[in-house]
Amino acid sequence: MEAIAALIAQAGVDGRRPRTVLALLGDGRWWTLADLVRESATSRRTVEALLREVGLERSGDRFRLREPLIGLAGAAVAPADPVAHLLPGHADLVARMEELVAKAPRGRQALDHVAATADTVVRRALLLDARFWLEGARLLCVGDHDLTSLATAMLHPGVEVTVVDIDERILAYIAAQADRLGLNVRTRWADLRLGLPASAQSWADLAITDPPYTPEGIGLFAARAVEGLRDRERGRILLAYGASERTPALALKVQHALSQLNLVNEAIYPDFNRYFGAEAIGSAADLYILRPTTKSWPAVAARVDGFGAAIYTHGPQSVESTGSPVPAPAATGQAPEAPEVLVGEWPRDLLAKTPRARLTTWLAKPYASDPDRVAIAVPAGLEAALPRLLLATRAQRVQVTLAGPPKDLPADLLSPVYDLTADGSTVHAVRLPPPTTDEGRILRRILDNAHGKLANTWREALIKVRGELTKKQARAVITAVAPWADDVTVLELPAHRLQQLPAAVRGSLTAPDAAGSPG
Repeated sequence: MEAIAALIAQAGVDGRRPRTVLALLGDGRWWTLADLVRESATSRRTVEALLREVGLERSGDRFRLREPLIGLAGAAVAPADPVAHLLPGHADLVARMEELVAKAPRGRQALDHVAATADTVVRRALLLDARFWLEGARLLCVGDHDLTSLATAMLHPGVEVTVVDIDERILAYIAAQADRLGLNVRTRWADLRLGLPASAQSWADLAITDPPYTPEGIGLFAARAVEGLRDRERGRILLAYGASERTPALALKVQHALSQLNLVNEAIYPDFNRYFGAEAIGSAADLYILRPTTKSWPAVAARVDGFGAAIYTHGPQSVESTGSPVPAPAATGQAPEAPEVLVGEWPRDLLAKTPRARLTTWLAKPYASDPDRVAIAVPAGLEAALPRLLLATRAQRVQVTLAGPPKDLPADLLSPVYDLTADGSTVHAVRLPPPTTDEGRILRRILDNAHGKLANTWREALIKVRGELTKKQARAVITAVAPWADDVTVLELPAHRLQQLPAAVRGSLTAPDAAGSPG
C-alpha cells in the first residue's frame, strides 16, 4: 500500500491516471495489459509500475485485483469527450466500422501504422458533423489507415471525401469499400515528401490527419493539409498526436513544429483517439483542431521542402536512421550513362554541366525540354515513387539509381510504356515503340501525358480514334467506363486504378455514344 501511495503521490495533480488504472483493475473485470493501457490512456510503463505493487489474480494473460484497494483508487472517469454522448445513437455505424477495420490491410510498422479503434473513428466523424456544417463540404484525409473517410461518408453522405495515402493497399481497400457502399470517396496516391496530388491542392474545406508522431512527420502532414485547403478563411485541420504523460518535451517539439506553420490551436481534446497498440503513449492520442492564419501559407511554402525524407519513428525512414538518404552509386560519384538531365540528389561535381531537376519538381510539372536520356536518383524510403517518376518523362532511356536492389519491379504496371530491367540497385527503363492498335494508341497517349488531366487526354484520343463522338459524348463514355478518372492525373492514380486503365480504355472503344448528346 505504501509503494502504491508513493506512486500516486509522485504523479501529483496528474494522479487521476494511476487512480483510474486502479479503479479499472478493481471493478471485477479481467484485463489484459493492452486493454488496461488503452482504457486508461496511461503509458505502459506507468501501468506496469502499478501492477508490480498490487496483488493480482491471474488467468492466462488476463488479471484483476485480488482485493480492492480502499482509499487509493479513484473514479474511472475519462477527460470530457465532446461527442461521447452521441456515440450510443450510432451503434450500427460502430459495428460496421469494426467489421471494416478488421478486414482492412494490416498496418506497416515502417509507416508508423497503428490501428485506431472503431469507436474512435466514428467519434471523429461525429465531431466533424457536430462542429462543422458538412453538407456540400469537402474533407481531405491526409493519410487514412484508420478509415476515417468511410466513417464520415457513411455518417454524412453530403460530404465529399478525398483520401491521399502512400499505401497502395489502403487506397485499394478504401476504393473497393466506397464502391461497394456507394460512398462519395475518391482515392489518390502520394508520397507527401514529394508533394500533394494536383487534384487535392486547394480542394478541401476540412482536413484530418493522424501522422507519424515525430516533429518532422507532424510538420510535413500538417503542411500538406494546409496546402489542401481551399477555404483559407474558415478551413480547419484536425490532427491526432499523442505522447506519454512522462515525456512532455516530445509534445513541445511537435507543438513548436505546428507553431512554425502559424497554425492556431482552437482546441485540444485529451486522449480522444484510442489505438490497438502504441502502448508507450497509453494507446491514446489527443485530437487537435487547428485553424490556419494568413501567415500559414507563406510559412508552408518556406518550410515544406525542408522536412526531409526521415519522418517516421521506425525503419529505414525513421528520424534516427543512420542510413544515407542518397543512393550509394550517386554518393560515390558513379556516373550514369550520358544523361541529358539529372533528377534527384546527385553529387555536385558529377556531370557538373548537366541540367538538374528536383524530384518534387519532376513530379509537379512536365520538364521544359524533351530529353532523350534521363538519370534519376531515388533516396532510401522513396522507392514507392518509382512508377510515377518514370511516367513523368517521355525519355527513350531512363536510368534509375536506388539505395538498394529493388524488391519488386513495377514491370506489369508500366508494360504499356517501358521495358524494365534491374542490375543491382540500378533500374534501366527503355521506352517501347509506338503501339499499332487503337487501344494501345489511346493508352499510350494517356500515359505519355501523365501530368495532364487523365479524362481530358483520354477524351481527345478517343475522339480521334472513334471519329463520330463529340467532346460531350466522349466524356460521357469515359465517365461510364471509368467514373474514377475525372479530375485526376496519371501520376496520382493509385496502382489498382492504373491496372484497371487498359480494360477501361478497351471498354471506351465499344461503349455506346448514346451516353452523351451532341453539343
